[in-house]
Amino acid sequence: MVRSAGAVVGKVELPHVARAIDARELSARIARDLYRDVEYARHRDLIARLNPVKPPPVTATVAICTRERPELLAACLEGLTAANLPCLEILAVDNRPTTERTAQVVARFPSVRYVREDRPGLNSARNCAFAHASGDVIAFVDDDAVVDPDWLHHLLAPFEDPEVFCVTGLTLPLELRTTSQEHFERFSGFTRRGFRRRAFRWPSHNPISTGMVGAGVNMAIRRSAATRLGGFDPALDAGTPTRSGGDHEYFARILRAGYKIVYEPRAINRHSHRQTWDDLADVFLAYGVGTYAYWTRLLVVEKEFGVFQLAWKWLSRDQGPRLVRTLLNRGRGVERRLLLAELWGCLLGPWRYLSTRRRLQRAGV
Repeated sequence: MVRSAGAVVGKVELPHVARAIDARELSARIARDLYRDVEYARHRDLIARLNPVKPPPVTATVAICTRERPELLAACLEGLTAANLPCLEILAVDNRPTTERTAQVVARFPSVRYVREDRPGLNSARNCAFAHASGDVIAFVDDDAVVDPDWLHHLLAPFEDPEVFCVTGLTLPLELRTTSQEHFERFSGFTRRGFRRRAFRWPSHNPISTGMVGAGVNMAIRRSAATRLGGFDPALDAGTPTRSGGDHEYFARILRAGYKIVYEPRAINRHSHRQTWDDLADVFLAYGVGTYAYWTRLLVVEKEFGVFQLAWKWLSRDQGPRLVRTLLNRGRGVERRLLLAELWGCLLGPWRYLSTRRRLQRAGV
């Protein structure tokens, strides 16, 4: 990862198996691939120095939603408590715990408040954070991520615009030790969203196409969104049969309501990618389920018929060509396994959302 003027401006790849990376080779690669981006960052840094950094325009609560991952949570909290956090509080939302391990970890950090949510699912935990937070904005970070020291400062700055209801940041890999981690970063990693700040708003951006908007691992949302748009859908995301999709469904809801979302790559955290192929295949399955689950919600709840066009575009331009290459034996066995897991998840997504939604309605949720 290449930084200039404090901002990540891009990445370069060099082979380094059983050898050191030569400094001249690295410099030449950066100059070849990233010269314009580095110069742009230097120009932006000059402007920033002429305009001193302002205090955050809003008050903030940082929320970590977690379930039975005490080691990861401890690393996340260590990073948060050591960072420069202009926030009112840090909440650790323990989702349907079966042990006291999460509470024990949080007890080691006096500045962190423990909150328990017994309704299962990441979106239920996010709604719990909405209910308990005191800040104008809630900054969410996953328990398997570690923040940069100035992460929150950059994540809050765009909220100076009252029409911005959500800001997402850049998530880098915490490590790339295994081939499965490298594969995730290359083909499905968060850095594919790029290193330039972008603003999303309807009608210049399709409000139901949210893949490039950001991800829940690194996002901040105005607390007033829960009043204006409703809370997160408890039938979506981790901890439920739909596995994922809760963040992107909420992004779509924000955009469809006419508000802005800003992607700010200076707000950096680092995510621990899955280390084995079995875990990675499970991630691809979850992404397939979650994507079609939240599209199903858009169709049955919001009456958004544009999901058919979006699904066809994804199939014809992405999944279809990859499937053809795989069937012609031009894809490796690992790639075939991941693609089939994703496709199977897409088939499961609508049924899982509808069945989960019916179950929650019967339970009065």
